[in-house]
Amino acid sequence: MAATAILRRLLHSPSPKRSLRITNTRVNATLQRLLSSSSDQPTKKYVNTNVNTKVNFSVSDDDDDDNDDNVSVNKIDKSKLPPPYDPFKKVVDEEPTDPRNLQEIFHKMRTEGLTNNAVKMFDALSKDGLNHEALQLFAQIKDKGHMPDVVAHTAVIEAYASAGQGKEALRVFMRMLASGVAPNAYTYAVLIKGLSAAAAADGNAKLLGDAQKYLMEMVGKGMRPNAGTYTAVFEAFVRAQKVDEARELLQQMKAKGFVPDEKAVREALIDKRGQGFRGVVNILFGK
Repeated sequence: MAATAILRRLLHSPSPKRSLRITNTRVNATLQRLLSSSSDQPTKKYVNTNVNTKVNFSVSDDDDDDNDDNVSVNKIDKSKLPPPYDPFKKVVDEEPTDPRNLQEIFHKMRTEGLTNNAVKMFDALSKDGLNHEALQLFAQIKDKGHMPDVVAHTAVIEAYASAGQGKEALRVFMRMLASGVAPNAYTYAVLIKGLSAAAAADGNAKLLGDAQKYLMEMVGKGMRPNAGTYTAVFEAFVRAQKVDEARELLQQMKAKGFVPDEKAVREALIDKRGQGFRGVVNILFGK
């Protein structure tokens, strides 16, 4: 938690050299390219103009009292001002209430920056015990002074995945690879869960195959998927009544050193009972 607090302070540092708001030209260009490439979402009207709206309300000490009659000073009603910004406010409290409202989400990315997305990624990597990747992310932000491209790409992937648009999430992922940006474990996690959820909802065998493909790719790279990630894939197999394919996938993963964690799986399925829960537990643990 101490590292997370340091990261938050770093991201909100008032120093111009460490300003990591969306006004960063490189990240803003990345978001513009990713979001404008989708024909499904009319997001172009939210282009950030980076206009400095700061107003100086101070009165110069050199002004004479005799000129007071010629000066009009607007009084500010402090009761109407928004509450002070709290950089330590939980990320979940600042996210849009409707994850399917992509216009709102992309608008927030362009106007408020990717600070929350970076902290969310850092927290997730740290929670999964991927301290090396978490520290790499922290070092990129601290040493280079700008938001890593992986944060921008993953933020857009996660937005589409949370909105149930697995195909769009996959398209952004492919553009990410084409741009030479390497996904980390968190990127894979949001993509795989998004593909699995979309496949389960629509009965889309192609998306389920993609979820399986990238889960194996993740394991093959030595990245350890958390229970929520691989459980989502096996749950999609159960819903599609493809138990044999699920068992085959499990064997392929075990051949690469994967071992499912029963306690973590049950926690991931804590809100799910019935056939889906029993099916996943039966496939993973033979119970």
